[in-house]
Amino acid sequence: MLQVPPPPAQLPEVVVTAARLPPAAGEAAFSVIRIDAAELTTQQRLDEALATVPAVSLFRRTSSLSANPTTQGISLRAIAPSGAGRTLVTLDGVPLNDPFGGWVIWSQVPTESLSSLDIVRGSGAGPYGAGALTGVITLRERDDGWTVDGALAERGGLRLAGSGAAGVGPVRIVGSVLHEASDGYVPVRGPDAGAADTPLDLDVLSSALRADIPVAAATVSLRASAFEEDRGSGLAGARATASGNAVSATAAVQPDADSPGWRLQVWRRESDLANTSVAVAADRSSTTPANDQYATPATGWGLNAALRRVVVSGIARVEWEVGVDARFNEGQTNELFRYMGGAFTRDRAAGGETSVAGVYAEGAWDDSGPWLVAGGLRWDAWTNTDGFRLERDLATGAPTLNETDPDRSGDVVSARLGVRRALGEDQALRISAYTGFRPATLNELHRPFRVGNDLTEANAALEPERLTGVEAGWSWTGDRASLGATLFRTQIEDAIVNVTIGEGPATFPRAGFVPLGGVLRQRQNAGTIEATGLEIEAEADVTDALSVRAALSATDARVDGGAMAPQLTGLRPAQAPVWSAVAGVDWQATDRLTLSADLRWESKRYEDDLNSRVLAAAGTIDLRADWALNAATTLWVAADNLLDEYVEVSETGTGVAGFGPPRTVGIGVTLSR
Repeated sequence: MLQVPPPPAQLPEVVVTAARLPPAAGEAAFSVIRIDAAELTTQQRLDEALATVPAVSLFRRTSSLSANPTTQGISLRAIAPSGAGRTLVTLDGVPLNDPFGGWVIWSQVPTESLSSLDIVRGSGAGPYGAGALTGVITLRERDDGWTVDGALAERGGLRLAGSGAAGVGPVRIVGSVLHEASDGYVPVRGPDAGAADTPLDLDVLSSALRADIPVAAATVSLRASAFEEDRGSGLAGARATASGNAVSATAAVQPDADSPGWRLQVWRRESDLANTSVAVAADRSSTTPANDQYATPATGWGLNAALRRVVVSGIARVEWEVGVDARFNEGQTNELFRYMGGAFTRDRAAGGETSVAGVYAEGAWDDSGPWLVAGGLRWDAWTNTDGFRLERDLATGAPTLNETDPDRSGDVVSARLGVRRALGEDQALRISAYTGFRPATLNELHRPFRVGNDLTEANAALEPERLTGVEAGWSWTGDRASLGATLFRTQIEDAIVNVTIGEGPATFPRAGFVPLGGVLRQRQNAGTIEATGLEIEAEADVTDALSVRAALSATDARVDGGAMAPQLTGLRPAQAPVWSAVAGVDWQATDRLTLSADLRWESKRYEDDLNSRVLAAAGTIDLRADWALNAATTLWVAADNLLDEYVEVSETGTGVAGFGPPRTVGIGVTLSR
């Protein structure tokens, strides 16, 4: 009799995910906000998704839709926003901050490519290290499913983005791509606008590919990405381009009760920037070339390693992690300047190398009851080396300035400690203290720049910024609502500030001629910035179909310029508003139709260090409607800045204001599974 073999045993499907360690248990003792994939995919740009949190400060109130690459910095809390940014941004452990300038080119990470992100407010010691001065934003790339979004908008807006994952045998492949273009809008409006004012057009491409490979108990993730941006700068003859690529390799094993977990990661990032600037005629009828930064090549690379152990006993759960990380950056600016007689007459090359390397230990103790205690200690060494600045006369080739900067180095000890106490099942109190630091970027050390008629000089003698802070928080979580509040106090010592040192028309050493209406500034360690703030967040599911959310941030930040910059004492840091608030409503009107509204309001902020240029308070309302055709297809229409508010984002020395995007209506379709 023919024997029929039994069917093979059905093994559970094993989904390979990226090589990463899980979020540390101790993070619950600090101020953490999580944004999930559902919230991210309704935003077309990552920095705009982050800006739905009031404690997030985009430099000059400008998103990556129109921001120059050099101003795509991000800071947490309105302590002292800057173009370089005072926040570390990582994607599965790899820093996204530019190796030359510290800013983040947001288009390199489409929102569709992420599964979630965490915003950790407050200086980060432990695994975060250098750069996490006001906090850290940790991004997690998706591991499964796929999403494609296509959209058209006013003023030639076009966006096509997609991300997906698929298994190829035991290997999981994850990829993403983005193309965005726009004819742009003119930032100067009304009677102030002249022929010199042109649209902020945009053309962006980015892509990424990751392979997750199981190797015994470990997962190895190999990732490569690239991006390219081309932007108008809002003035005739002024444009900016940015490009770059990154590769990384990560191996990780998840910790369990019997054995430790670990992560080993190496990465390399290259970037380049070209930025042309112009001088503007007093009547804004024309521009004249002022500077052509035709290449700013930079390379960053680094490695990090971590060992994590979880020990569970009858008394408590203890988790500890020890690790090391190191980052190295090198780059230089190459430019033409001193435009005379219809041509540039001089060129400049300036740059150098920076590095920071550290070791850390983090731990968390959870008594399986009301108490959680977490903390970390870190030691870092930093160096600035091979700094130089060479300027030459193009006609003769003779040097007009030839400087070699002395090598400098130092070390920093940083730490954090947090305690969380649960009050029953629905409330909790926490208190934490922390320190952190941010070394100056190559951009701040070596690259002078120009915006319109304003010039800013570099400073190769900059010391790292250092922050000390304490905060206390309370949270309540009910069945259908939640409420939280955080009170904080921070102090930044040796704060890097663009300090005004002269006004035009005048000729200054090194900087040269500053025209009428322009000012000369220099980056300086301008004393201390002290800030006290309050953050409140609330959410509620009013019904099964209706939910509301709101958040408020109030920050009183002041500068003490000390002997270095006494004229700044008592003033607010540039770009730091006192109040910011967001609110939103989501309504599932029918089984197919979802309506949402988002409001953002911000009090006035100052454009400059002297608080002489005021950017008025502003608020915007965004509306969106989603219609589900089926489980995989959604049609949507959105109106950003519905009321067409004039959101002031800049102001020149002669009082000419620049504004953010006008009302923009877009339509699109999202396919997902």
